[in-house]
Amino acid sequence: MRTTVNLTPDIEAELARLRREQGLGTSEALVLLARRGLNQPEVPTPFRQRTASVGARVDVTNIGDVLEILDDE
Repeated sequence: MRTTVNLTPDIEAELARLRREQGLGTSEALVLLARRGLNQPEVPTPFRQRTASVGARVDVTNIGDVLEILDDE
């Protein structure tokens, strides 16, 4: 199957390096790069809690204290 592929400069350079160092044809080198990409384990993005100031006038870090304040009013 023939397909036209537009390569970014970094991929084109890696393709040329593989062809030169391993004596591969263009298709073989491209398949090798694709397989390397498919075999990379997915690294999960670490969870990071974002916070924002909501302008609360009471300390809301302890929900029990907040509920007591609300029950008193």
